Amino acid sequence: MTAVTHFEIDALKDLASRVLTAHNTSPENATSVANALVAAEVDGQKGHGLSRLAAYSAQAASGKVQGHAVPRAEPVGAAALRIDAGSGFAFPAMDLAIEKLDEVAPESGIAMAGVFRSHHFGQAGYHVERLAQHGLVGLALGNSPKAIAPWGGRDGVFGTNPIAFAAPRRSADPLLIDLSLSKVARGKVMVAAKKGEPIPDGWALDKEGQPTTDAAAALEGTMIPIGDAKGAALVLMVEILAAAVTGANFGFEASSFFTSDGPAPGVGQTLIAIDPRRMSGDAFTDRLEVLLQAILVQPGTRLPGMRRLEARGAAARGGVAVDPAFVEELEQLAHR
Repeated sequence: MTAVTHFEIDALKDLASRVLTAHNTSPENATSVANALVAAEVDGQKGHGLSRLAAYSAQAASGKVQGHAVPRAEPVGAAALRIDAGSGFAFPAMDLAIEKLDEVAPESGIAMAGVFRSHHFGQAGYHVERLAQHGLVGLALGNSPKAIAPWGGRDGVFGTNPIAFAAPRRSADPLLIDLSLSKVARGKVMVAAKKGEPIPDGWALDKEGQPTTDAAAALEGTMIPIGDAKGAALVLMVEILAAAVTGANFGFEASSFFTSDGPAPGVGQTLIAIDPRRMSGDAFTDRLEVLLQAILVQPGTRLPGMRRLEARGAAARGGVAVDPAFVEELEQLAHR
């Protein structure tokens, strides 16, 4: 069993920031990225957490990611913004999008930000939850490098294309729904391949478009979308909203989020903020609670996102469990 040590949240943020600033990233951008990665680590979403640091730092060092980029917001309508991430990390651009949407959505009732020339944006829920904490309903969609084939095909066209939704609650943490559109995260297949273990049937296809339980063959092939053909249609919808609408690269045009060579991925994200009070006044939170209680009254049910809240509570009480050998590797990166 892998040994773990519990680390303070602020200590992990400091470590992540130091790794990034040691690899051609501005302190402001490093802080933004570190906050997002550690938030994922705290939530138990380690695939979007500190495990990304080595790849991120290598890409900033090589220039594939512009670590000193400053995102720019351009109003393109009364309630619409284009945000150029400048081929930098996605998180500073998303921070700017949230700042602007917080200002515009209460005035207009609904507002949208389209981010282009962007990168991996981590937990999609991290962004919409912050909107919900300010009383807004949030919807985020993002595309990513190719990993899913069109239904009936065998060559990757779309990424796993995450989608997230958050809604404010009157006396509780926001309701949060966050999912990628493959049946399982591709990271699980990568872990299985490293261990030489098979994967369950129904997760992936090989490069010939045939179902496979061989993890290595799956990595050369494509992931199966949730809901099969219906899921593939949903992946297409997200690709259009995140990339075509924003003018970003499609998944089949984007370079890897993991390697340091090649051009910037240039993917896109769409973030929509709705002020529910404009439509239903104070009734929104009352009606939402009626709906949620209709779910919770049934034994064995729970709301989406509850495990994250439990993980946050545990981290607040006793720190974040991380393999100390991994932390030492990060410390070495911070001193290069």
